[in-house]
Amino acid sequence: GTGLNRPVAGIHAAAIEHINKTTCKVISIDMPAGLFANKSSIGNPIVKATNTLSFGCYKLAFLLAENEQFTGKVEVLNIGLSKAFAEKETTPFTITEKKEVQLLIKPRSNHAHKGNFGNALVAGGGSGKMGAMVLSASACLRSGVGLLTVAIPPSGDNILQTAVPEAMTITATLTPELLQQFTVIGAGPGWGISPNTQKQLQFIIENFHKPMVIDADALNCLALNKDWLPKLTANSILTPHPKEFERLFGSSNNDVERLELAMQKANELNTVIVLKGHYTAVVLPDGNVHFNSTGNPGMATGGSGDVLTGIITGLLAQGYSSKEAAMLGVYLHGLAGDIAATTHSQQGMRAGDIINSLGSAWLEIINNKKSAK
Repeated sequence: GTGLNRPVAGIHAAAIEHINKTTCKVISIDMPAGLFANKSSIGNPIVKATNTLSFGCYKLAFLLAENEQFTGKVEVLNIGLSKAFAEKETTPFTITEKKEVQLLIKPRSNHAHKGNFGNALVAGGGSGKMGAMVLSASACLRSGVGLLTVAIPPSGDNILQTAVPEAMTITATLTPELLQQFTVIGAGPGWGISPNTQKQLQFIIENFHKPMVIDADALNCLALNKDWLPKLTANSILTPHPKEFERLFGSSNNDVERLELAMQKANELNTVIVLKGHYTAVVLPDGNVHFNSTGNPGMATGGSGDVLTGIITGLLAQGYSSKEAAMLGVYLHGLAGDIAATTHSQQGMRAGDIINSLGSAWLEIINNKKSAK
């Protein structure tokens, strides 16, 4: 499949059809025949491989959900290709692995106090969905934030005070003066999209002039009020799954078009877009895209996104840049999910297990970093 620039036809297409009818194990070398490396292949005749043994590095096609049925399990082999050549080539696409994440971690001074690690506010929660705030708040604390306050309806106060005693709560109306005390605001978990919620989000956007983390129902509120998007503070972080992304920015015909649209919108709005998926894409305003290398299907469970919101909010509060908070947050989230799966299985995992594994995820990164020295 390498070097393909048009759909396969004729005898080659017939061969692909024949291969796909077999019950044999199918191994593709470098690329499944018929699959484009860097553009959508929807509608092409493509070999459906059980395994793909590729060379040198991942191809963009391997990172897109629409191609999994063709690639099967992908393994990238080192066949001695020139590293010097690869380093000279430019691409907006990279994969975030442990060595990159280790370079991002900020050391902690022995004389540090809680004020050194940020003061975060997470706004959300509603009737029947206060658990989303419990998950987000717990994850934010596990990310290392110094102080955490949650803005919730009065009905959720006892729940949060009991479930997350380390967090402070606000049940009163937010004011501009109150907002200024916070380093970062994360918004959306379990919030709903009522007119009152939309007014709260508008108030925060217009009165909080630092980067925010916007997820879940806050994204849905933005989708109902798209004229607010240009008002977002530069380097805010949006964390949509594909359906939320579609509500915000419109539909796409395929995964490549969606990725290109995310790159366009990140640049236009000067925001970081975390497009969630198996290889979550951290799309930066400068046009670069960092695909995450951790995580597993067991994380496709209710509340997992709320956990990610809390992690990224906590990291941003600690002084990580928006790029760093998004990349490190997504990696930690996935790594904690991988650790949780070893104990609970992918099928038996729930969002709280990801939070409970965050400490182990931190240790795996930090201890490896120390040993590397």
